[in-house]
Amino acid sequence: MDLKTASAIRRLRLVSAPEAISFLILLVCSVLKRTTDFNAVPVMGMVHGVLFILYVIFWFDAWNRTKWSAKTGIWYFVLSVLPTGGFFAERRLRREAEDAVIASRARTAKEGVVGA
Repeated sequence: MDLKTASAIRRLRLVSAPEAISFLILLVCSVLKRTTDFNAVPVMGMVHGVLFILYVIFWFDAWNRTKWSAKTGIWYFVLSVLPTGGFFAERRLRREAEDAVIASRARTAKEGVVGA
């Protein structure tokens, strides 16, 4: 995996958990708006909207760089619209990045180059 691909996956990972948290907070704010006088929906809506847009931009960049199959790419997008999907996306992306590092080290060792 090249550096730009790894960076694209890392950016997607870093925004997926905050996006999921903001979605859950927005749901709580929506309930509180309907049951109390507390109305934080406009603020949390904007925060979640910005994080969601960042997620979509980073998702598209990662999909282009990693050459994921359509099924995998769409799966990561579907996870972004589920209330806790960002947590699952982050975990799966972390595992994918770790596997790529292990594969890269194995290739390097196979070629006889010792990494520091």
